Amino acid sequence: MPPLLLASTSRYRKELLERLGLPFQAVAPQVDEDAVKGGGLAPQQVAEVLAERKAAAVAARHPEAVVIGSDQLVALDGEVLGKAGTRERAVEQLRALRGRTHELLTAVCILHPGPARRHTAIARLTMRQLDDAALARYVAADDPVDCAGSYKLECRGIALFSRIDCEDHSAIVGLPLLWLSAALAQLGYPVP
Repeated sequence: MPPLLLASTSRYRKELLERLGLPFQAVAPQVDEDAVKGGGLAPQQVAEVLAERKAAAVAARHPEAVVIGSDQLVALDGEVLGKAGTRERAVEQLRALRGRTHELLTAVCILHPGPARRHTAIARLTMRQLDDAALARYVAADDPVDCAGSYKLECRGIALFSRIDCEDHSAIVGLPLLWLSAALAQLGYPVP
């Protein structure tokens, strides 16, 4: 089998891919995400373009490999919410989301010697109407400054929401394993 590469430095994506039990290597894609995010594309297009560019950047350096690129973002009212970076900005993002429904978009692109394989998982999440003190307590507990939307559903962030609609809960963490495991199996990888 060709080497399997994950075009990502995300510890969340790495942990998810490890669940499939396949040997792989995580490689930094070195893609300018801000250039794509500022290009006037719709949020879903941004995620899809970034997933493909990340895969292409790594595939250019490793043409013999099967490369998985992925990107995730939160869309609220057609606008992209990026990673907060600070606790203060995380609380601000959560204020914007509270009491509302938003989309969490997770795009994946697999590049290999054959045709590219692409998939975008869309989750719709409705946040509870929480006061500022509750949001600040949450941010202090989970420190979600490196997560799209400033929450971690795999931790205490689950308590922020009243409803989550999605086909694959692993996509919310960063990689849609239902689709990915089937795609890798079709490529010949020994996924049960």
